[in-house]
Amino acid sequence: MRRVTTATLIALGFLLGMRHATDADHVIAVSTIVTRQGRLRAGILIGGLWGVGHTLTIAVIGGAIILFRVVIPPAVGLTMEMTVALMLVVLGLWNLTALVQHVRDQLGESAEQHAHPHQHGDYVHSHRHGHGPLAHGHRDDQTPQAWLDRHFGGVGFYQLARPLVVGVVHGLAGSAAVALLVLAAIGDPHWAVAYLLLFGIGTIVGMMLITVVVAAPMTYASRRLRHVERHLRVASGVLSLAFGLFLVYHIGFVSGLFTGHASWTPH
Repeated sequence: MRRVTTATLIALGFLLGMRHATDADHVIAVSTIVTRQGRLRAGILIGGLWGVGHTLTIAVIGGAIILFRVVIPPAVGLTMEMTVALMLVVLGLWNLTALVQHVRDQLGESAEQHAHPHQHGDYVHSHRHGHGPLAHGHRDDQTPQAWLDRHFGGVGFYQLARPLVVGVVHGLAGSAAVALLVLAAIGDPHWAVAYLLLFGIGTIVGMMLITVVVAAPMTYASRRLRHVERHLRVASGVLSLAFGLFLVYHIGFVSGLFTGHASWTPH
């Protein structure tokens, strides 16, 4: 009987973890990062790192709930979910910088400048570039993103930290719900923690598969259809911004975080 229970636990935790990776806010957030890459391998790595960050948070918070019976107040739970919403807004705005640059180019505000891609290892980005002494796009005060890329683009930590941090933040919103559901279904805390870890592994694999689907067309577009790549990046930014603002409104006013009447049900 124990063998059957263990096998079922492993299969269920892993499969539900893969399913969890397909949640809308997860896919949208990772897509905003993947659409800024030009290689399939980099996209897959991003998905895996997001899953690792997500699993770390679930293991820490979920483990505390299961092992130490930690109770999360409604206001704290909503604040964790609000963090995810604000992160989606920031990621959306980050991707929409490409739209702002394109509009400025179309309006002729910087005729001497143009955009072109650069590559740092697996990381591909584009920034404004000019050849005049005043219009040169590589000036630090004109392109803060380029300044960061030049100083940290070749450092592995800088490239790896972004999806990892996004995954950690995302884990804040779902860790309590997963832990409570597991604790209700599995009485033994040790088996419950094992389930969380298997759930996390499934999430990592699931997001890596999702990023393959997202990164494959971006890889093709970055090499042959630059205008399509820009449109996809803008679309992911708009979607992330809109969904993030919707979550801010729903969490802040419908669920009562901003009104002082917090009502939170882990889900």
